[in-house]
Formats: sequence, C-alpha cells, structure tokens
Amino acid sequence: MAGDQEESERESPAPAAERVAAAVETVAAPGEFRNAYRRQLLALSRRIRLLGPFAEELRERRRPPGEEEERALATLADALEKALELLKLGREGSRISLVFNRDRVMNIFQEVVAQLEQALHDFPYNELDISDEVREQVELVHAQLKRAKERVDMPDDEFYNDLISLYNKTYDPSAELAILERLSEKLHLMTITDLTQESLALHEMVASGGGQDPGEHIEKLSMLLKKIKDFVQTNNPEMGPPMASKIMDTSGDQKSVIVPDEFRCPISLELMKDPVIVATGQTYERSCIEKWLASGHHTCPTTQQRMANTTLTANYVLRSLISQWCETNGIEAPKRSSQPSKPMPACSSSERANIDALLSKLCSPDPEEQRSAAAELRLLAKRNAHNRLCIAEAGAIPLLLSLLSSSDLRTQEHAVTALLNLSIHEDNKASIMSSGAVPSVVHVLKNGSMEARENAAATLFSLSVVDEYKVMIGGTGAIPALVVLLSEGSQRGKKDAAAALFNLCIYQGNKGRAIRAGLVPLIMGLVTNPTGALMDEAMAILSILSSHQEGKAAIGAAEPVPALVELLGSGSPRNRENAAAVMLHLCSGEQQLVHLARAHECGIMVPLRELALNGTERGKRKAVQLLERMSRFVVQQQEEQESNSRLQAAVAQVLPQAPEQVQERDIPDQLDSPASQYPTLL
Repeated sequence: MAGDQEESERESPAPAAERVAAAVETVAAPGEFRNAYRRQLLALSRRIRLLGPFAEELRERRRPPGEEEERALATLADALEKALELLKLGREGSRISLVFNRDRVMNIFQEVVAQLEQALHDFPYNELDISDEVREQVELVHAQLKRAKERVDMPDDEFYNDLISLYNKTYDPSAELAILERLSEKLHLMTITDLTQESLALHEMVASGGGQDPGEHIEKLSMLLKKIKDFVQTNNPEMGPPMASKIMDTSGDQKSVIVPDEFRCPISLELMKDPVIVATGQTYERSCIEKWLASGHHTCPTTQQRMANTTLTANYVLRSLISQWCETNGIEAPKRSSQPSKPMPACSSSERANIDALLSKLCSPDPEEQRSAAAELRLLAKRNAHNRLCIAEAGAIPLLLSLLSSSDLRTQEHAVTALLNLSIHEDNKASIMSSGAVPSVVHVLKNGSMEARENAAATLFSLSVVDEYKVMIGGTGAIPALVVLLSEGSQRGKKDAAAALFNLCIYQGNKGRAIRAGLVPLIMGLVTNPTGALMDEAMAILSILSSHQEGKAAIGAAEPVPALVELLGSGSPRNRENAAAVMLHLCSGEQQLVHLARAHECGIMVPLRELALNGTERGKRKAVQLLERMSRFVVQQQEEQESNSRLQAAVAQVLPQAPEQVQERDIPDQLDSPASQYPTLL
C-alpha cells in the first residue's frame, strides 16, 4: 500500500511544482531571438534552463510540499511565467516596436529579473528534498540574477537614436542610407522572411489593442518598416527590387517582379490567390483571414474595426485584375487552393420535397406552372448559399436551361435570373458550364426582355471569373451582344455588361473580338461623358484594350489624349492610374510621336509629375515611365529645333543675296512687248 501511495504522489505532483517544471521545459524548447535584446533574452533564457535539474527533482519528489513550500513554489512559478511572457515577446514581438519602447521593455526585464531573484532568495531549500548538487546550481542561478538586477544592460544609444530620428523625421537626409543599413543589421531584418514576420508582428500588435484606433504611432512604425524593407531589397539584388516577389513565369522559371501593393494580402504581403472581402470592406487572402478569424480575432487586421460578421465574399474584380496583371507580365497566374470548401449541411427532407415539387412544375406543359415555379426557384436561390447548393443538387440547372428558349418572356426572365443566383455559389459554376449553358444565356442576352438581357449579362460576368470559362464564353458570340447591351441597357445593365466585358477581355483572344464589335468608341463615349457615369469601368476596360495592337490603334483613332490628360489631373486614384497606363501604351507604338506631341500640347507634364509623387503604386510606376518618354521626346524636339536653326543660318551665309526689290516704275507697261524677248510656250 505504501508503494502504491508513493507512486500516486509521483504521478500527481503539487500544482505549483508542476507549473515550475512546465515553465522551465517551455523555456528549454528551441527558439530564436532576432532583435535588439538578443543578448539580454539569451541570458535570461539560459539562466532559466539551468533550473532544469531542479524542475526534474521537483517532479520526482516522494512527498507533497508543505504549506510554506507550496507558497514558495507558487511565487517561483509566477516569476517564471512572467519571464515566459517576456521571452515570447522577444521571439514574436515587433522588433521595431521593442526598440522604440526601450524604456518600457527594460523595465519589464528588470521586474522579471527582480521577481525571479526574490523567489529564489526566499526559497526554503532545506524543507524540500533537493540534492546538494542541484541546490548549488540553483544558487548559482540566483547569484547571476542578483548581479543582473544590479546592472541595467541597455541596448546601445546609437541604435535607439537612429530609430527615433527616422520616426520623427529629424535625420540628415544624406545619412538616411547609413541609418537604414545600421537598423536592418541590428534589427536582423535582412531577409524576406524576417521582413514578413515583422509585418505580421505589427499587425498582431494592432490587433492586441482590443479594437482601438491604432492611430498615428502604428502608421509611423509601418512607415519605418517600409523604409527598411525597400532599403534591404534594393541593396540585395538576389531578393529582387523593392516589394518584389519570386513568381513562376509561364515557362516554369522563377522571375522577380514588383507586385503592386493592392494585389498583396495585407497580412502575408504575398500576391493573393483567392482574395476575399470581409465585413469592413477590406480584402485579404482567404487562407490568411480564415487563420486570423480561427485564432479568435473579431476585428479587421487593417482597420481594427470590429467586424459585424465573419462572412467572406470572393473579390472577383480584384481576382480578375490580378489575372490580367499576371498575363501582362508573362507570369503564371496564382492558382487557388484545391481544397474543397466546407461542406454545406444537407437539405432537409421537407426542403428537398419542396424543391422537387418545383422542378416537377418546370416540366409541366402548363406555361403558368412553369412561370410560377421558375419565379419561386429564383427567389429561393437568391435567399442563401444553402438553397443554391440544394437546388443545383436536385437537378434544376438543365431544366432551367430548357426554359431559356421559352416563348414566354417572363418565364425566360425568371429562368435566367435563377441561373444567375445559382452561379454565385462556386460549386455550381462548373455544373452550369458543363450543362452547355452559355449559348442559351447568350440567346437571352440577344433576344430577351431588357431585364432578362441584363441578368444574362450578370450571369456571364459571374461565370467568367473562372479563367478557363473566359475562353469558352468569348467563342459563343457573347461579346458583341454585351457591347450592344452596354450601348442600350439601363444603368444597371450597362454596369453588368461592362463588368462582363472587362472579365472576358482579360483573355488576350477576346480583346480582338471586343474591338471588332465596336467596343472602343462606346468606351471613349463613356470616358468623355460629362456625367462621369461608368467612368471606373470604362477606364479599366480601356487599360486592358490598350495593351492589344488593334486596341491601341482604335483608341488612338478616337483622339483620346485630351480626355486622358484631364483624367490624369483630376480623376480618382484608380482612373489616374489607368489613364497613365493607356497613355504609356499609346506612346510606345507606331504613332507614338503623334501622341507624345499631343500630350505635350495638352500640358501632361504637370499631372504626370504629381502622379509620380502621390499616385497608387502602379500609377507611380506608369507615370515615371511616361515621364521618361516625354522627357526624351521634349529633348529631341529641342535638339531638332536647334539643328534646324543652325542649318537655316548656314544656308543663309552660303546663298547669294537676293536681288533688291523691283520698284513699280521699273515694270514695263506691256509685258509682252517686245514679244521676241519671251520664249514661245508649246
């Protein structure tokens, strides 16, 4: 019995003793400190690891501690757990913030060291069954902590002053590169991994504010990180240019490209594969924001606003823009994860019975029943994702497609709108396409009522977000019909047509179809429309078409330069960016001199310089490239003028003087007399 009791005591150590042992084991786990406090953190970690044998003996004790011993162990456990928090901050915290808050961090160090030293100083060693060898090791740790408590080991002042000068912008601009070099080395921010981890740490620090406004302080810290990041990447060509990423090109090789900031996930800083919109309107990579939410956060990482819900909506427009950018840069478009989406709950028996009844009515010879059933399915599919999946799984898609050729325009309208609502669910897109839906949807787009035509356009937009479907849709005659709707539809219809055309024209083969269908004059009409209606959509499409040779020619023929220059100066950030992109394409073709001269006449240099300083990242790049071309053009024009002037001066010196002007009195009265003086014309 005694042996059983002793075994039981070994298996169930006192809670405080277990806390001490667990804390020491956690510190012993591998980890790395890559920040300004590396020396201090390593020293603290090493001293705690020296308590390892002590923790082992605590676990192997044969009798439980007394009340006084339990209190001493609890005090030591509290000190060790506080030390663990500090070590975790050293491993995972923002390196920039740790230096910036030097005084507060060093106060925490001193508190931890003092608490540990006091816990070991008051420890009742004689009351515990601890070996002499282990006790000597613990006393050694105590002596080290005592010396550390009396000596403050601060990071060097130059390091701190460098960071503060950048933060407050009080540094000498000529010393900026030297400061950034020192900071990147001392902060251990020398690799893409380091820079990404620091960015994530700043996001986490904002999140820990409990949803409060992060304010100017965080913005300045982010600015500091960006400065260091750009410096490091500029000075390490193998890492690529600032904000560059190694991305697979279409030949399967890796290449360094500058990824626009708006295409990067704010959390991972990588090119987004599956961008989704959260409740606050911000966009993130799906896997990153799902991980953020799964870890218990309820705020938006960027704005720190509390999210009303955790719904993630696919950002189809941005995904299409990313695909277009990838195609333009000759790199492989990022592929979304092939992992299946979360399974939707199965339809209940009553729901399935209701849907089956409606599908039976769709097959009815009675037009009234068909119409009412299509209308009900339209509403059901609009309601939620669960219904969309259930309706599709019940076999509704082929039946709805059969109604798209109905002579009853109202039935046709309900059917195409039901298909539109079903297509919103990712899993249904493939089913709709494999059913051969596109020709029937295009038939409605050409021949249906105006509402049916507009909903058909929206259906094509929804389906065309999948890259391989762009090719299939473009080959069915959809593009000319969409161009017609863009001309004739209501404001909503025009918007849907423009969105579908934008998506389809991301595929190079569809650009020529759209241009030949007369899209460019329509778009230019929208660009010059004084109301500004659909300006954003028009400029996005124009930017895509300008990269196509036929598109460039068609745009150039429409004399777009004055309107584009005006947009460069007064448009929205996105429209200014697209205007610069279109101008850059125009000024690089056969007619480049014509467009460069016209742009110069319209005063393009001033808005271009402003865009190069204050535009979006893509806008800045386009503006800089265009400024270089404009500058070369202006210099060439000046050189030609000077050359012509010198040539004229030289000619004037070589040629004989012109005869003096003939006076009127020298002119004979009759020019034909005498006639023999003039040759006879034959």
